[in-house]
Amino acid sequence: MVFPHHLFYGVKMPSRIANPLSYFATAVVIVAVVWLGTRGGILGTGVVSDALQILGLLIVVWARLTFGFRSFHFGARPTQGGLVTNGPYRYVRNPIYSGALLIIVTGVAVHASASNVALGVVAFGALVTRILCEEQLLPPVYPDYQDYAKKTPRLIPFLL
Repeated sequence: MVFPHHLFYGVKMPSRIANPLSYFATAVVIVAVVWLGTRGGILGTGVVSDALQILGLLIVVWARLTFGFRSFHFGARPTQGGLVTNGPYRYVRNPIYSGALLIIVTGVAVHASASNVALGVVAFGALVTRILCEEQLLPPVYPDYQDYAKKTPRLIPFLL
């Protein structure tokens, strides 16, 4: 199934909701990933899964280096500086989350069980929630964001 890159595009929520909701979503992701880790459900067990998780980690590092270390916020909050559209941000709007999801999905796939899949779905849903929250706060700070969002997929190059 091919998802349009504008899936959820145009979802609107007031910033007074977006920021607190993003804090909650971040906490949920952390709890889900830690829970997966305590269950032994997050780390790869073979060459392919290890390679996919290393790729996910490299995507996160590349995105972080491209974005710069100007900030990291537990909740959604635009940072100082211009809109970053180079490096991995040329292919997806949220490469840090893309890399994190590659790590999580790979771990869940390797250690598939009903509870691990449920935790993976919870983590995915919370990350998407955080993304949607962030996207509500960016256009007022970065006027070019709307055009960037229309032409750049959210998470997966050429798909989503």
